[in-house]
Amino acid sequence: MTSLFEDKLHQDLHQYLLSMKEVDKHLPTCPDVEDKWEEIAKAYLPDGIREFSTFPSASLGWMMYIGMALAKFWDAEWETYAKMPDLYTHMKDKRGYDCMDEYIREEVLSLKDADYAALEKLVGECASRVNNALHHQHIEPGTKEAFEAYVSCLHQLYLFGVAVQLNRMGYHMTEM
Repeated sequence: MTSLFEDKLHQDLHQYLLSMKEVDKHLPTCPDVEDKWEEIAKAYLPDGIREFSTFPSASLGWMMYIGMALAKFWDAEWETYAKMPDLYTHMKDKRGYDCMDEYIREEVLSLKDADYAALEKLVGECASRVNNALHHQHIEPGTKEAFEAYVSCLHQLYLFGVAVQLNRMGYHMTEM
């Protein structure tokens, strides 16, 4: 069940990514990857929360990269990755939390040069939009409401990371 805040995040990100031609009007679904959300979130939250006060864009944006990585794993070798007990730690351990974005762009998504920079810019803009929306909620830090709003932000960034990557790999949803 999503909150009104999460619904607004979804609408804003969808419109932005649609305008950038990074997603289609009808978003693709990938139940296998969506089912990993809770496991990923639980593993990610200690690091994400710790980093949020100093590096909010990284704390938020890394989750979009994680969604993209899982979509790529799903397309490539899901039978192997689906069985891994902690995909978040698997990715983080490659280069550490601070360089996880680079690991995903370089080694998982195989991006270079202009594509590498363009994705960094896109994810940064999405994280900035979500962070701005979060701050406009005027929620007292450290409260249950703040935690729930932060998780809503991460959830939408994860789902849109999946959608963007599926779109980039040629998965398109159209009306029949």
